Order: sequence, then structure tokens, then C-alpha cells
Amino acid sequence: MAQHAQSGAWIVAARGSYDMDSIEPLADALDTAVRKHRKIVLDASGITFADSTLLNLLILTHRATDLRVAAPTQQLQRILQLTGVDAVLKIGATVEDAAAG
Repeated sequence: MAQHAQSGAWIVAARGSYDMDSIEPLADALDTAVRKHRKIVLDASGITFADSTLLNLLILTHRATDLRVAAPTQQLQRILQLTGVDAVLKIGATVEDAAAG
């Protein structure tokens, strides 16, 4: 999982599938980032599958810090819309948009 600073935010680039069995590395990365950074951008362009486990993690992280989601894939975007989470999170078309927004 790639991580770096950019435009005043800490970027966490998520790749692959996220469900109950695979969420732990991303949860650990976001937990560590929350303790060190005030603004976090999740680069979601590489997420191939997500379920409610990822949604729960996003909401919990959002409650702890300024979380933004960048470039969500079509599947993730659909889940965010169906659950209304897209109205809660700041979502950008690119990492740059999300970091600036």
C-alpha cells in the first residue's frame, strides 16, 4: 500500500479487494495516518471490490479526521451513492481534487 504526502494531505493508495477478510492492512494504514495527519486522501482508483466493511472503515476514519476519497471506481462509487455515504464524505475525481477540496 503506497503512502506519501501531497498538497498538504497524506495520501493512502488502496489497491485490490476489501472485505472482512482483507481490510486489516488498509485499516492499519488509515489508523496510523489518523494519528499523524490532519487531512487524509484515500486514493480509491485501485479498489476492485468493496463491501460494507470498507464503508464502515471510511465512516470511522471520517469521524476521526478530515478524510477525502479520490477517484473511486465505479463499483465503489455505486456503493457510496446507494448508502448515502457520498453525501457525508468529500469525494474528488483525482487525488489533487480531493486534497484541494
